[in-house]
Amino acid sequence: MNEEKLHLWRDAMVRDQLQARGINDPRVLEVFRRVPRHLFVPEHWRDESYEDHPVSIGESQTISQPYMVALMTQCLELQGNEKVLEIGSGSGYQTAILAELCSQVVTIERIGLLSTRAKEILDRLGYKNVTFRVGDGTLGVPEFAPYDRILVTASAPEIPEPLSEQLVEGGMMVLPVGHGFMQELIIARRRGRELSRKFECRCVFVPLLGMYGFPERD
Repeated sequence: MNEEKLHLWRDAMVRDQLQARGINDPRVLEVFRRVPRHLFVPEHWRDESYEDHPVSIGESQTISQPYMVALMTQCLELQGNEKVLEIGSGSGYQTAILAELCSQVVTIERIGLLSTRAKEILDRLGYKNVTFRVGDGTLGVPEFAPYDRILVTASAPEIPEPLSEQLVEGGMMVLPVGHGFMQELIIARRRGRELSRKFECRCVFVPLLGMYGFPERD
């Protein structure tokens, strides 16, 4: 792809899809102008990389719509020194966005093939602050806990208890919660043993599978 065209596509994505809908964190906007989203999309879909919709990445998974990635990232209120746990590495695009905005990312993916692909892309792009794991994301990654922020990129029936336990006091989790084809994007903050909740918007995500998520499909 022509680099000038890619630059124009990213600028248009930021202007028309993000800023026009209220994404206003300057650090988030700058990262979206810079990270090459097309590299995280299968080659036959790359012409749609910067369009306003999710794109299939195989294994019944998608790379989320740019606006939703930006909204969830902005909701985390990252300052640059946080340790972030990402549940669902997927394509690795959200992982790269997080890696630009915090000090350390731990990301876990249920599907080994997707984790391998994502790691290869991030390694090729030179990211050094990301640790990959394969396994049940609903259990978190306790070996590196606690986390300042947790981002869940699939819809859970309820907030998984192991994830809330791996948050620092005052830490924040952003995740979609709900069943079926419409869920709620929730911002949860840990206050002692309790989690406060704030509704952000309606959303649609693939289901979070695992012990504290939805059951595996046959």
